[in-house]
Amino acid sequence: MRSPRHERGLLDTSVVIDLARIPPADLPAFVAISAVTLTELTAGPHATEDPAERARRQARLQQVESRFEAIPFDGSMARAYGPIFASVLALGRKARGPRVLDLLIAATALGTRLPLYTRNPHDFSGLEDLIEIVSV
Repeated sequence: MRSPRHERGLLDTSVVIDLARIPPADLPAFVAISAVTLTELTAGPHATEDPAERARRQARLQQVESRFEAIPFDGSMARAYGPIFASVLALGRKARGPRVLDLLIAATALGTRLPLYTRNPHDFSGLEDLIEIVSV
């Protein structure tokens, strides 16, 4: 059963990457991305040696930059990171390393009080008491 459509939502990087494959009805009417997602997408072209893949990633980055205004990571998000970090540690999970970018996106969702739309809900498991996680 599909959850009710929200008016607004924050898109995880996984959703932005797969956006063309996601039915619009599965997403909120107004969507935003975090500056952290923009950071990940900006790194993408540099993370491959394959020229064709680099070009695809660069094109995606340009499309995203023209379509979305990234929400800056500000003081409210920095303060929201504390409870996110604590929740992850309480579950015995790692809150450092590659996971940090996901947690910063979660902090953006908490700081803006937006539901977080993701293709990888397991990346945010244990945070359901803090943010609404919508799997698409």
